[in-house]
Amino acid sequence: MAVEAAGGWKSLDVGQLLAMRKPVEGLLRQHFRALRKEARRLHPDLPLFVDAVEEFTLRGGKRFRACLLLAGYHLAGGRELRKALPAAAALEAFQSWMLIHDDIMDHGETRRGGPTLHVSLAKLHGSRRLSGSDADFGEAMAITLGDLLEPSTMDLFLSCRCPDGRVRSLLEEYRKMTRATAFGQVLDVLNGVRPVQKVREQDVLTVHRLKSAVYTVSSPLRMGAILGGASTSTLRMLQVVGDDLGVAFQLRDDILGAREVPGEEAEKSANDLYEGKRTLLVVHGWAHAGRDGREALSKVLGNALASPESFDEALTVLEEAGSFDYSEKRIRELVAKAERGIASSSLSTEGKDLLRGIGTVLTERKK
Repeated sequence: MAVEAAGGWKSLDVGQLLAMRKPVEGLLRQHFRALRKEARRLHPDLPLFVDAVEEFTLRGGKRFRACLLLAGYHLAGGRELRKALPAAAALEAFQSWMLIHDDIMDHGETRRGGPTLHVSLAKLHGSRRLSGSDADFGEAMAITLGDLLEPSTMDLFLSCRCPDGRVRSLLEEYRKMTRATAFGQVLDVLNGVRPVQKVREQDVLTVHRLKSAVYTVSSPLRMGAILGGASTSTLRMLQVVGDDLGVAFQLRDDILGAREVPGEEAEKSANDLYEGKRTLLVVHGWAHAGRDGREALSKVLGNALASPESFDEALTVLEEAGSFDYSEKRIRELVAKAERGIASSSLSTEGKDLLRGIGTVLTERKK
């Protein structure tokens, strides 16, 4: 879809919204071309690394955050989506930066059907027979290239063709979002080193709200709405509804992540159980399984070398403890709460339908 096709739309459905992924990716390619030219002027070795981070960023992904920013813009009355496209692309640069650093912390090896950035750079180091450790080089370079995407995020935000006051308010939302995400990551790391029995359901949900809901749903919606000139009441509603849908999104992700077997088609290389993630499934399962069930879980949690048989046994423990059913119940409750917020909002009928459709895509997905 050409960017121009977005101009003047009076209504927007989820299908049209998701089709905007292509122009967002086009803007990212345009940004990386400019960045490559700048890198080439500075030093002949630099463009290779711009290529690496561009390939990682554009390799795949659902582009949910970009689409939600455009949805927020539309819900606030913005009709020319092209004006908000740079901000949508900015969120994809931000997402790439977060994933690069997350993959290093999680010792991930694959992402979106290919090697994580630190792994691919380690292979580059080895192929060129450079001195030092392949792994150390890969991690150091990937951290730095992740950092490089932060000014790229800012470049794209600042290129929005919207009133300066709205762009400044968007940057304030970005600051809050980034800080909340970092605090959520701190708590996630802490949960991961605590005994499972000492991690409460509320601890998990707090991490999901700060680390996932804010930067996946509520802030993207609010950023777009800010650019579209939304009222304070609409922004407040999008915060509440977005947080509920965002937590439900992450609970769905946890369900999918627990069952996903690492492989070429997997989103990432490590299963959540192997990583020892303190998800609601694990916390609930530990609390409701007997001694034998806890022993089975302990064999797999945080053990990347656990056998497939042990993995299957751990899944069975979670099933029999009712942990999958409980997570599904919590998702339904959050979606119902979000629906009440949408229904009582001042959005148009079309706007409410769009937000409901977004909720369905986020919380009922199969992968």
